[in-house]
Amino acid sequence: MTVGVYTLELHLPSARSLKNKRQVVKSLKDRLRSRYNVAVAESGEHADLWQRAVLAIVSVATDQHVLDRLFESVRREAEQQVPGHVMETGREFIDASVDNEGDWS
Repeated sequence: MTVGVYTLELHLPSARSLKNKRQVVKSLKDRLRSRYNVAVAESGEHADLWQRAVLAIVSVATDQHVLDRLFESVRREAEQQVPGHVMETGREFIDASVDNEGDWS
């Protein structure tokens, strides 16, 4: 079993307020959750900036290849839905197989 964490940075040049930014981010988070059955959270990194947001997407799968395909689909979805730019900022994987039980470092 593999746990994957995928981070995206969003640049929202048309956002003119925090309220506008939050509407876009909430809509994307809800869509990703319902469509891909992933956990999505907004990082506090750019919380006070109108035109920036960082999302962390987390999922569990049988292996890393499944997560890679999932994360590519998530990125395409985000690029279609966000009125701005989407930049991948990271992918991390934790192998939680039975052989590595207890080794979460």
